[in-house]
Amino acid sequence: MALKHEVQELRQAADLLVAPLYSLEAERIPRHTLVENEMPPDVAYQIVHDELMLDGNARLNVATFVSTWMEPQAERLMAECLDKNMIDKDEYPQTAALETRCVNILADLWHAPRQEEATGCSTTGSSEAAMLAGLALKRRWRNQRLADGMPADRPNIVMGANVQVCWEKFANYWDVEMRLVPMEGETYHLTPDRAVGQCDENTIAVVAVLGSTFDGSYEPVADICAALDAFEQDSGIDVPVHVDGASGGMVAPFIDPDLVWDFRLPRVASINTSGHKYGLVYPGVGWIVWRDVDALPDELIFRVNYLGDTMPTFALNFSRPGAQVVAQYYNFLRLGFEGYRRVQQYARDVATGLAARLDELGPFDLLTRGDELPVFAFALKPEVDNYSVFDLSLALRERGWQVPAYTFPENRTDLAALRVVVRRGFTHDMADLLVADVKRQLSRLEKQPEPTHDASSATAFAH
Repeated sequence: MALKHEVQELRQAADLLVAPLYSLEAERIPRHTLVENEMPPDVAYQIVHDELMLDGNARLNVATFVSTWMEPQAERLMAECLDKNMIDKDEYPQTAALETRCVNILADLWHAPRQEEATGCSTTGSSEAAMLAGLALKRRWRNQRLADGMPADRPNIVMGANVQVCWEKFANYWDVEMRLVPMEGETYHLTPDRAVGQCDENTIAVVAVLGSTFDGSYEPVADICAALDAFEQDSGIDVPVHVDGASGGMVAPFIDPDLVWDFRLPRVASINTSGHKYGLVYPGVGWIVWRDVDALPDELIFRVNYLGDTMPTFALNFSRPGAQVVAQYYNFLRLGFEGYRRVQQYARDVATGLAARLDELGPFDLLTRGDELPVFAFALKPEVDNYSVFDLSLALRERGWQVPAYTFPENRTDLAALRVVVRRGFTHDMADLLVADVKRQLSRLEKQPEPTHDASSATAFAH
């Protein structure tokens, strides 16, 4: 009974005390249980609105890859589609048609072999897309092993330690051994020789990342494929490649047209990207495209009779919003190839210019320069020992900037860095403001005798 009384007191302490201007009968509104009666919609709105003021300003968040700005016309379209369930293709056939068009546009952009209709689908984001790709790869490997009369109970997947956490989830959830290639020296992503060194007859795929979240660099997809070609010649083992193009899949085609990383490489079986990153759509929408119908085992596709029509579906989710798919098609229609090229080139120009200016300040070592993804990472020089990257990150929050500080993965946990992601909506003017605030905070931090924060005491950030 005493414990129950203590819990009740804690809940009452967390209650919201309503300001008199709301003119409600109840002065106290519970936060963790339902209120007893209805309240006017304007009052409910204001209460929630006021709480959300404590969130950071999304435009000043240079930690996230996710889009934080869209045109008003796109926002209007999304509002018009908020009630549309993407899975109900019989009721919303034109939304389904726009999804199919987007898949075909991406397949063409990534040089998939010509076919009547591209093989792919929208997802809630790159995490779901990556898991669908992984499932298809595992099933293809298992089917081939069983057909050859070989055991199929010990699958593994090879990737660099810089991969996004969704791949760890895939390996954990679907019982696949995750062979992570650790970082080494100043090599912060997967290399061809080290990828091949982890492969064997149980490898379902090598995952190559086009745009590492740690530093914005591209992994050498073509070289990895070439190394796997040689590996197959020597061993007879055919290992496909999946390209995690969560960010780079919507950057490289437009501003790195000579970079060969996509379906032009016969070993690439599938590619995923985030529509809500450099696809320039609000969260959450992702895309997965397979090379052809043979790359996606048919038994993974469910054919469901739903609301009057039979439809194929391959997804971890069922009901999900159609608004983001509509917004993706709007962007494709609105910008076209040249529009996307201009947007992504502007972002790269801002990133490289900002990186160069921070480099000129003196205390920083640039790990990357924003010349692949419009993303760069930088660390403090070894001689700077009286403040840390975590001190600078927290100091910049005083002005509203969210610049993440973090340590690198296994083998390079000694390396602590800051990262800046330049997205649509982050301008040269905003870069000027960030440089000015970095200078302002450095003048203060340089006077402190020793670091105040490290990875354990700073605001948590994980990739």
